[in-house]
Amino acid sequence: MKTVAVIPAAGAGERMGAGLAKQFMELEGRPLLAVTVENFERCSAVESVFVVVPPDSVSYCKEEIIKRYALSKVRQVVPGGKRRQDSVRLGLEAAQGESDLVLIHDGVRPFVHPEFIARIIQAAFQHRAVIPVMSLKETLKEVGNDGRVKGTMERRSFRLVQTPQAFRYEDILSAHRRAAEENWEEMTDDALLLERMGIPVAVVEGLEENIKITTPYDLELARFILGRRKFYHESTKK
Repeated sequence: MKTVAVIPAAGAGERMGAGLAKQFMELEGRPLLAVTVENFERCSAVESVFVVVPPDSVSYCKEEIIKRYALSKVRQVVPGGKRRQDSVRLGLEAAQGESDLVLIHDGVRPFVHPEFIARIIQAAFQHRAVIPVMSLKETLKEVGNDGRVKGTMERRSFRLVQTPQAFRYEDILSAHRRAAEENWEEMTDDALLLERMGIPVAVVEGLEENIKITTPYDLELARFILGRRKFYHESTKK
């Protein structure tokens, strides 16, 4: 199946508190978004990429990220919407007619690597929709509005969700259009739309370092991960 990636990166990055949208902040001298897109550029199973950014950042993204880092698989830089789900829908509509399978990946998850992307695509050949997940390591409590614990959840039944998430193109486009037409509340991830339409979603094991960078702490953690990668790379060369 022909596969494209839609990478939403249209957020304002308010939690970062840096005065610059987090997707454009630098990680080892390169914008986070460039690092993310490069992984899809290097995955041979992905044919093209559609990047969604804030409307006032389209020209900047084209010149300072796509052109500067020679990201040749990027077919279009799309102006985003108010919410993430609006931005994803706009990216999907821009990609119409381009693919059978679509990957949706957060622009601020720069440590996804080509082999992991390919593994998710392979799983999507057997399932209608696939998402990567991680097991919980800590106890999960349900807390009421009064700030008191209501109960303890069985964590074996719960997972933390990552991206990229893989879908049949027509499934996810239809789901997003229905959400817009019926004014569904903000969806926290794209798989939730398919769940509401009764479409089964399969899971695969996620990647521990596939973190989403939303806070200054996350950025420091990302720098640590990069430093560890460099150490291992240099060690294997000796």
